[in-house]
Amino acid sequence: MARIKKAVNAKKKHKKILKLAKGFRGARSKLFKTANQTVIKALSHAYTGRKLKKRDYRKLWITRINAAARMNGISYSRFMNGLKLAGIEMNRKMLSEMAIYDKEGFTQLVDVAKQKLNA
Repeated sequence: MARIKKAVNAKKKHKKILKLAKGFRGARSKLFKTANQTVIKALSHAYTGRKLKKRDYRKLWITRINAAARMNGISYSRFMNGLKLAGIEMNRKMLSEMAIYDKEGFTQLVDVAKQKLNA
């Protein structure tokens, strides 16, 4: 029975990692061992970053809504509570877009929220 070496598979694996490490500085893109460590770390950071991006966008939307709501004389939490009482289900992304591009529509929403809070 012929002996099978793993040279071809190892070469394939090394090439895959070095391709992912393209653009890294110095040995991190040239040597397999350091490139492998760097790629593993980079991929884990990329995974984490995708989760953090959602968090950051939600924070941004809330900040924008709060600023626009305060310009209309109501705080963010009271505004959101008023919308909930009014039965208006609108996500924060759309509320943020309205606060920027449709100020009249946003003002109407604030008025509805204020009425429901006072009623």
